[in-house]
Amino acid sequence: MEDQAEKLREIMRQKKNSSGRLYDQAEGLSGRMSQLRRNAEGAEGRKTRIITVTSGKGGVGKTNLSVNMALAFARLGKKVVIMDADLGLANVNVMFNILPKYNLYHVIKKQKTIREILVETEYGISIVAGASGFSQIANMGKKERHEFISELDTLSFADIIIIDTSAGVSSNVLDFIAAADDAIIITTPEPTAITDAYSIIKIIATEYNTLNMELKLVVNRARGAAEANIVADKMISVTNQFLNVKMEYLGFIYEDHTVQNAVRQQKPFMVVDPKCKASQSIQHLVGRIEKKQPNEPAGLGAMFRKMFNRSQGA
Repeated sequence: MEDQAEKLREIMRQKKNSSGRLYDQAEGLSGRMSQLRRNAEGAEGRKTRIITVTSGKGGVGKTNLSVNMALAFARLGKKVVIMDADLGLANVNVMFNILPKYNLYHVIKKQKTIREILVETEYGISIVAGASGFSQIANMGKKERHEFISELDTLSFADIIIIDTSAGVSSNVLDFIAAADDAIIITTPEPTAITDAYSIIKIIATEYNTLNMELKLVVNRARGAAEANIVADKMISVTNQFLNVKMEYLGFIYEDHTVQNAVRQQKPFMVVDPKCKASQSIQHLVGRIEKKQPNEPAGLGAMFRKMFNRSQGA
């Protein structure tokens, strides 16, 4: 009788141990699945922030701002892509001393994928060369547009995409401004630059509903905060009074000889001298952008969907 009882107790112990092992295995599997779900949610939850940089005229530092902002974001641990949308004078690659072999034209013609034309720089920033590609976008059919947008969605790995547009008021520039999460207008204290900046803002106000759009102003090549503030106050006052456009003064960039030295070296000035006044200005601008997150950044594909819908009158 005692032998039978002992055998029964042994069987119960084995069942208990087996249940425990199964429970532990189930818990381990559950934990791994939960981690996979969290990783997936994190990847799907990533929202790429689109920043468009433009100006009323050329030569005011638009590309320099784009490139050095990208570097400042990268140094904050962000994954950054610069898209060169300047149809007339594409020079983002020049700032990095790079000659891209492919651009968006090859993506549109289905000769390359968007990932295949990405050019990696030594500074942890990727470049999409697009000078000869953007002119083809307006002529794309519905199927081509859908395929193109699907390609662009593969850039969703980026935290920040900075679009360096053409200077002036072409339809591409206006669409990029209206569809971006952050639209930055850069000017200098020169009267002609201020006038041209006001002109592009006026066209934006005329072409698009700007009641919910907040443009950001950057004053470049300022000799100090006082000079930049005068320019900014004048621009904000006039655009608010006559155009009903909301504009935020993001900050200014000091006049700095390091900038021209860096251009000659084909390097970002933040690389040539991270502590110069212009570099400190860029860090301040990026810090302000970071503090004010957009409500729901939608990503590059969504931005192009908006652009195509407008072009089709949707």
